[in-house]
Amino acid sequence: MTTRTLLLTALAMLAFAGNSILCRIALRDTAIDPASFTGLRIVAGALTLWLLLRVDRADQPLGGDWVGAMALFVYAACFSFAYIDLDAGAGALLLFGAVQLSMLAWGLLRGERFSAGQLAGLLLAVSGLVILLLPGSSTPPLDGALLMILSGIAWGVYSLRGRGAATPLAATAGNFLRAVPLAAVLCLLSLGQQTWDWPGVAYALLSGALTSGVGYAIWYAALPGLAAIQAASVQLSVPLLAAIAGAVLLGEAVTTTLLLAGTAILGGIALVLRIRHRH
Repeated sequence: MTTRTLLLTALAMLAFAGNSILCRIALRDTAIDPASFTGLRIVAGALTLWLLLRVDRADQPLGGDWVGAMALFVYAACFSFAYIDLDAGAGALLLFGAVQLSMLAWGLLRGERFSAGQLAGLLLAVSGLVILLLPGSSTPPLDGALLMILSGIAWGVYSLRGRGAATPLAATAGNFLRAVPLAAVLCLLSLGQQTWDWPGVAYALLSGALTSGVGYAIWYAALPGLAAIQAASVQLSVPLLAAIAGAVLLGEAVTTTLLLAGTAILGGIALVLRIRHRH
């Protein structure tokens, strides 16, 4: 891995963790509501990605499709509503776990054969999710947890549809632009409950333009320099980064339950990925 690829990868992972931090700060500490946050994030992301695409290649047509746009919208909306109650670290762990597990489950449904070691890793990761959701004083609120799991499944669907895209930046830009009217409908449906202030708007725009738009562009620039196992494994760092940032910046507690669940989820997925790579 070259120094350039290493730097781009590190920046992309920080951006992905930053999405959790910005959303949690906005919904905890400002007046913005989750529907408005979702709408502003998608609009800012769409504009940023469109501009980056035009700078990269002015004649490149937009890619993506409406199914991808719907998956993107469900991911973003559920993500925002989940972070009303969830801590940044727990939310990122649930999101990441659901993304990876949904993609692995799709492989099983498609007839992919898992070894005994891979199945053990899959069961370990699922047990981590169960640990995190078991009733207790440190258990994340169930409605928020379920919304974040749904967000992760939607992102898993989005990722599966985007595999092998010839121009991932064009596909993502197209899907973000198609998601704008979906976000507008969400905002109209929640018109009576909408509230916002300028700090909340700023966090939403930063999430859309910087940690989403620019973050995805950086990640796509890093991907050609990464092997498939490296690209999958490095994303294991995102929940850890989000948990650390949540503890340092937001004063969130890193509980024993979170540590145990995180070790099981990330360790189980790492085991599946490593064995798959060997085969």
